[in-house]
Amino acid sequence: MFDNLTDRLEDVFRKIRGHARLTEENVQTALREVRLALLEADVNFKVVKDFIERVRERAMGQDVLKSLTPGQQVVKIVHDELVELLGGQAQEIDLSASPAVIMFVGLQGSGKTTSCAKLALKLRRELKRKPYLVPADVYRPAAIDQLHKLASQLDIEAYPSTPDQNPVDICVAALEEARRTGHDVVLLDTAGRLHIDETLMDELAAIKEKTAPGEILFVADAMTGQDAVTVASAFNDRLDITGVVLTKMDGDARGGAALSVRQVTGKAIKLVGTGEKVSDLEIFHPDRAASRILGMGDILTLIEKAQTDVDAEEAAAMEKKLRKAQFTLDDFRTQMRRIKKLGSIEGLLKMIPGMSQIRKQLGEVQMPEKEMARVEAIINSMTKAERATPKIINVSRKERIARGSGTTVVEVGQLLKNFSQMQKMMQRMMGGKGMPSMPKVPPGMKLPGGMPGGMPQMPPGMGGMPGMGDMPPGGMPADPEAVKAARAAAKAAAKKKKEQRKKRKKR
Repeated sequence: MFDNLTDRLEDVFRKIRGHARLTEENVQTALREVRLALLEADVNFKVVKDFIERVRERAMGQDVLKSLTPGQQVVKIVHDELVELLGGQAQEIDLSASPAVIMFVGLQGSGKTTSCAKLALKLRRELKRKPYLVPADVYRPAAIDQLHKLASQLDIEAYPSTPDQNPVDICVAALEEARRTGHDVVLLDTAGRLHIDETLMDELAAIKEKTAPGEILFVADAMTGQDAVTVASAFNDRLDITGVVLTKMDGDARGGAALSVRQVTGKAIKLVGTGEKVSDLEIFHPDRAASRILGMGDILTLIEKAQTDVDAEEAAAMEKKLRKAQFTLDDFRTQMRRIKKLGSIEGLLKMIPGMSQIRKQLGEVQMPEKEMARVEAIINSMTKAERATPKIINVSRKERIARGSGTTVVEVGQLLKNFSQMQKMMQRMMGGKGMPSMPKVPPGMKLPGGMPGGMPQMPPGMGGMPGMGDMPPGGMPADPEAVKAARAAAKAAAKKKKEQRKKRKKR
């Protein structure tokens, strides 16, 4: 979403950091470029004007101009103002009522129905709530069926409404049913239109009056840019919305809606949709969003994603297997699937501070999602015994596995070779020696100023994990004792060959 804006701002701040001392002229030039970057990102021009004025006022202060690190100070000011622009602090969903009523409103196609189901899953999974889905869109064909299908997939109850019912009556009856059946959160999926009209607004106002929702969430498609902000203002004027849900934040839109909606409507962004999966809904954290926009990464969100998707007991069991060197191809496949759950590799790299710079320097190198799919296909084509004991896989078995996975015998052999190397490496790492020291990134792959030390190289093939095109060679070094043993063996072999050559000459 913010890639282009991030690139532009990083260029601006790189120039600022290059100055040992800042002058008013330096600051003015930098802010002019920041203004252009924000306008190109489709941020509302009034919002940009106010933002730049606030930054200029703080950046022109003597504390900044006379600072030992003026460039860093300016970046911090921009970061702080971005956080404020985006809402300051994360806003929680109001669940104080019993049952809590959450009403979703917005135009047709913005993602209300999907967001409704996503939030229901999030409330059940993370807060142990008992949500009740209410399909109240009787106008869009199959809207009711869509929510019922999602409810069935998630094993969440939904009110059995039909297209011939009145939407207001549906919501009132569903609320009574929720009270009777002990549900503590009711999510109303209301109708939308292709444009704002009085009939729609009257209906939504009637639903609000009859159900008294604690939250009225306006769902906006982030891909629509400034139109989303305009429509949000219209809904807010009529319904007094309590917050905004931005969908399709994983798309390639310029991000202006996210940076404008808070200032224009005065209402916080509470949730963001980050993908098509039902689990791809996150609480919006202004400070984390600002850090990502400025290329600083977002470690907290990455940790939260890992905690949500990785089962603690399974992780403990896997650690025991690793310590006993019992890691099988089945376990390797499980690890790959967990990585996929967290999202795309490129998306994960952007959350790690400094990795966006490294990713940029890799240029056209492709991320290994397709290679991971190929590796998984090969493993899927093996029998249970073959996955548990890869040593039994002979030539004829390799041919069968290759046919079953749509790959070649060479690719199957390479996977087995890499997996064997990985097992040996893990035995060394888990043998009480600790993690081996990590080599630095080679010249040409510079890290941003704030990153401590160097980033490790990728081990060749990553033990069955597909490589990333032209990643630098080198790999993970062995522990010191293993290195000594290898050198001693090499010397002994060389000495033996020398003695054999001498004997042949004598003959």
